[in-house]
Amino acid sequence: QVQLVESGGGLVQAGGSLRLSCAASGTILNINRMGWYRQAPGKQRELVAAMTTDGSTNYADSVKGRFTIYRHNAKNTVYLQMTNLKPEDTAVYYCNADVVVYLNNEYNYWGQGTQVTVSS
Repeated sequence: QVQLVESGGGLVQAGGSLRLSCAASGTILNINRMGWYRQAPGKQRELVAAMTTDGSTNYADSVKGRFTIYRHNAKNTVYLQMTNLKPEDTAVYYCNADVVVYLNNEYNYWGQGTQVTVSS
């Protein structure tokens, strides 16, 4: 069983910064891709940023230049450094990972989500 546990959400004023963390635990052989998604009220869940094991990244256009994703592979942890936050960044942020487990099977997992609220 694999679990993703997020932390670091909260309330911040516009222009402020937050760092989200997500740690994966369980019987893990490898994690190919880790990323962050978000879902605002009344909207669909969307990709914010993702990173593969070799360091390749992709970002939503709306966060480029403001958010940075990075990983600590040995700790099975992914981070999202968010700067210059805007009210439109308010959402529940979810960690997501493609995890290789027993017998080299890969499964996709989600965290429980962490709330980020940006006040104007």
